[in-house]
Amino acid sequence: MLELTQEELEKYIFSCGFYRNKAAHILSASKDIIEKFGGEVPSDHASLKTLAGVGQKTANVVYAVAFGGDAIAVDTHVFRVSNRLGLAHAATPEKTEQQLKEVIPQKDWSKAHHWLIYHGRKVCHSQKPDCANCTLKECCEYNKSKN
Repeated sequence: MLELTQEELEKYIFSCGFYRNKAAHILSASKDIIEKFGGEVPSDHASLKTLAGVGQKTANVVYAVAFGGDAIAVDTHVFRVSNRLGLAHAATPEKTEQQLKEVIPQKDWSKAHHWLIYHGRKVCHSQKPDCANCTLKECCEYNKSKN
């Protein structure tokens, strides 16, 4: 990765938003992985967050998916769906994560993250949720408030 210039890397990731910043972060994180972590992606949450471009959400995803850890990464889908359902009542992703950890058993955190994302992409859309075809509508605070 570090053999690429930032401009070369940008061409590969151009279709992603913020590709210039992401390219710079990827190169910086790659350098740190080699120099600070002996070429191995760190497996603990705190070390992951020291890498450029890695915040709470990304650290949770890597920790859960790559290392099998228990974590809930709160992206836009997880934030929206968990607050609509009533699993959380929070104004920020950080508070949503904490509230989800209180109501979902730890062994299910990583799976719940994927379930909520899937539900948000397929049913509980941001602009027009498909409540009529939702299997969770009976327990959904958003749906109940509409009726």
